[in-house]
Amino acid sequence: MSYCRQEGKDRIIFVTKEDHEAPSNAELIADDPNDPYEEQGLILPGGEINWNCPCLGGMASGPCGSQFKEAFSCFHYSKEEVKGSECIDNFRNMQECMQKYPELYPQEEDGESSSQAESNTTAAPTEDPATASPDGSAPDPSTSESVPSSDSTSPTDSQTAS
Repeated sequence: MSYCRQEGKDRIIFVTKEDHEAPSNAELIADDPNDPYEEQGLILPGGEINWNCPCLGGMASGPCGSQFKEAFSCFHYSKEEVKGSECIDNFRNMQECMQKYPELYPQEEDGESSSQAESNTTAAPTEDPATASPDGSAPDPSTSESVPSSDSTSPTDSQTAS
């Protein structure tokens, strides 16, 4: 004998072995392609923008949602040779709105540009520190090691030959 019991917000259903042996009589409902909560991707089958797509990261809602929608729609439906070239004002309006809410729309470029500047100064030294002289002038040729070439020519011979 199967029965249900409600415990707070939970509903507990007890079924018997016989209940499980009988084939299910549940009717499945076909997916509705117009259901706004159905995972459809960014572009709906009709070509419209799915503003509920999780791929937009919530940008379509919030204080700058309308500016985002205008800019994104303009770009999506653009027919210009350079796609979206007519949408610059829309994107500028969106950017100006986002700058009013830095806690909601942090500007990543500040952190990226400073970390890029650091990596540029440390990643590409102009001189090998092992061969540089302490005063910054050219290294002393008598202290630098030369690697003999495979054809046993001296470095000056190979330099003049090329």
